[in-house]
Amino acid sequence: MTAVDTYTGQTAAPPSRGRWLLLAMLVMLAIGIAVFADALWIEPNWIEVTHYDTAGKVTSPIKIAQLTDLHTNGLGRRELHVISILDQEKPDIILITGDSLSPWNPSYAEVQEVYERLHAPLGVWFVRGNFENWKLVPHERTFYANAGVHLLLNTGALVRPDLWLAGVDDSFTGKPNPDAALAGAPPDAFKILMFHAPAYFDEIAGRVNLCLAGHTHGGQVRVPFMAPLWMPKGCWPYVSGWYQSGNTKMYVSRGVGMSMLPIRFDCRPEVTFLTIHPETKQN
Repeated sequence: MTAVDTYTGQTAAPPSRGRWLLLAMLVMLAIGIAVFADALWIEPNWIEVTHYDTAGKVTSPIKIAQLTDLHTNGLGRRELHVISILDQEKPDIILITGDSLSPWNPSYAEVQEVYERLHAPLGVWFVRGNFENWKLVPHERTFYANAGVHLLLNTGALVRPDLWLAGVDDSFTGKPNPDAALAGAPPDAFKILMFHAPAYFDEIAGRVNLCLAGHTHGGQVRVPFMAPLWMPKGCWPYVSGWYQSGNTKMYVSRGVGMSMLPIRFDCRPEVTFLTIHPETKQN
C-alpha cells in the first residue's frame, strides 16, 4: 500500500535507507552512552550486600563480614557506603582478604583512614594481596596495629574457643605457609583460612572448614551470560560465589574496588556477610 500525505494529497516517499541507518546509529549511540554511564558512575558505587548462612562446628552463631579488594584512595563515597553497611549489619568480626591499596597513586595513609573506621567485637583481620606485596609498607606490623587491624601473615589465632582464624601470604606474589598458619589450632575448632587468590583453594582444601578469598573482582567487566573476558593470575577456575571440595567450602567475593580500569559492568561490587550456625544433631 502506498502512503498518502493527507495534508497535500501527494504520495509520501518511503523512508530512505540513509534515514534508517541514521536512526540505527542514534540508537546504538544511546545504548553506548547508557553502558558507559553505568560502567563508570553507577555500577562501581552500587554495592550489593549479600547474606549467606552455613553450618559448622561452633557453639553459637558468628556473623562474619568479608571485605576484599578495597583498592581505596581514602574515605570516598564508596568507602563511606561500606562503613555505613557495616554499622547497620553489626558483624561479630571483619575479615579483609587483601588488596586494600589503590592501583592509582597507592597510599597507605589513605588505607589507614578507612581501616580506622572499621570496628567489630572480635576485631578486624587482614591478609596480604598482590598489591600489598608489590608495595610493602615500612614497619608492616606496626602499621596494621596502629590502624586497629590484625595482620595474619602465615599465622593464626583462636578468636573464640571454638574458632581458629588463619591467614596466609598471597600465593601469586608471596610465600604462603599453611602449616605455620594452622599450627596450634585445636583439633575440634572450626577453622577459617583467609587468602587472596582463590586458586590456592586447590592446595588447601581438606585442611580447613571454610576459605575466604577475593582477587577476581568477579571479572569486573562482564558480558551477560558469558564467562569473564579476563581475570588476573591465580583465579581460574574460580570467579565468584561458593565452591566446595570435600568438606571444605570457599567463598570468593567480587570485592569493593577496581583495578586496571576504574569501571564495572554487569558485576556489582560486594560486601558479604556469612553467618556460621551450630550444626544440628541428627537423630
